Amino acid sequence: MTVSDPDLAEDGAEIAQGPLSAAGLPLDVQERLLGVGNRARRLKALLDRPLASYYLVLGCSLLLLAVGLMMVLSTSTAYDLDQGQPPYSMFQKQLLGAVAGLVLLWLASRAPARVLRACAYPLLLVSLIGLVLVLMAPAQDDVHRWLTVAGLQVQPSEFAKLALVLWGADLLARKERLGQLTETRHLLVPLLPGAALMCLLVVLGKDLGTTFLLLVIFLALLWVIGTPGRVLFGMVGLMAFALLMVIVAHPYELQRISGFLSPHTAGCSSLSCYQLIQGKDALGSGGLFGVGLGASTMKWGLVPNSPTDFIFAILGQELGLVGTVCVVALYGGLAFAGLRIARRVPDTFARLAAGAITVWLVVQAMVNMGAVLGLLPITGVPLPLISSGVSSLIATLAAVGMLMSFARSEPGAAQALAAGSQSRLVRWLGLGRRQR
Repeated sequence: MTVSDPDLAEDGAEIAQGPLSAAGLPLDVQERLLGVGNRARRLKALLDRPLASYYLVLGCSLLLLAVGLMMVLSTSTAYDLDQGQPPYSMFQKQLLGAVAGLVLLWLASRAPARVLRACAYPLLLVSLIGLVLVLMAPAQDDVHRWLTVAGLQVQPSEFAKLALVLWGADLLARKERLGQLTETRHLLVPLLPGAALMCLLVVLGKDLGTTFLLLVIFLALLWVIGTPGRVLFGMVGLMAFALLMVIVAHPYELQRISGFLSPHTAGCSSLSCYQLIQGKDALGSGGLFGVGLGASTMKWGLVPNSPTDFIFAILGQELGLVGTVCVVALYGGLAFAGLRIARRVPDTFARLAAGAITVWLVVQAMVNMGAVLGLLPITGVPLPLISSGVSSLIATLAAVGMLMSFARSEPGAAQALAAGSQSRLVRWLGLGRRQR
């Protein structure tokens, strides 16, 4: 039976498709679009609050720290047993480092900018002395990176990154206040010689990854202060040439580069090639949801340095694609909050330090994850807040505390914190309005 009446045909089409809105869309589709728009507006309103950056930095960092402690517990147990040590010795050190780091985070988050600036030169001096003493200490695995202090291993290069942030930000802030940054020599002197001295001491200890991160911090400071493009690109070219010379002069680093360029060739039998191949196999074997926390088989000696440099590979096997995406999203949230702080704070020192800290942590995470994925050469830098390493963890948590301190100086943040503290005190004392 066919419909000959056009009106009946139109009614049938409307019944089949459902009622249409004024925009020509089905009402259910329009309602879903409106719901998405409302959620986006609520999210934007939430991010526009004065304390959004403060809590975003705190939340992302604590979640990354929790994931890191779980992964160190999972990977270090196998590593300790393989090395003939008690099964939880590495995790216990990491846990103590987390406690010490959280104390520093709390102190730094409540310290005003002038107190942080006062720490710049003492921390710089201590870091330089530590880097010199490292070169005099006995080598471990043919590298000079650690000092033994009271039975604990300390890596001064990790604190050198924080020292360069504080010293460089304080130096450039003083020069800007004096109106000296219009000349290139004031931009680079003494910041460039100081950074070069740090890099030289770290290079002598055969730590190319940390050297690269020190250069990243130096460039971040120049970028945030508004260095002209020709000067900035000139510095990038100079540093790339210097790093190339270092790689050529060190056979071990040259072997890592060749292993990255040809990891599957028959002649590639170095540890870096093996580590890269095994790391990618572990990362890819996790599937969508992973094999389960603690159930990795690759951590039992199949992936070298699984608690430190290649912990992201074990994380991918145990937590799968979902877990790795969540970790990347947390680093993205930290990057968003850090750059937002650097853009909104009125103080030049806080702006420079916040920008440099954010670039340092995000680039370090990208370098570590890129090495595990085979997108970048293996550099030996830890994954911030996740990899095992007490010095790295303490320095990173102190830097996060500084970010939180700077977030407290955003417009309206101090008033919001004061109002929140007063309301909590009133509720605790029971002086609020009684509900009838």
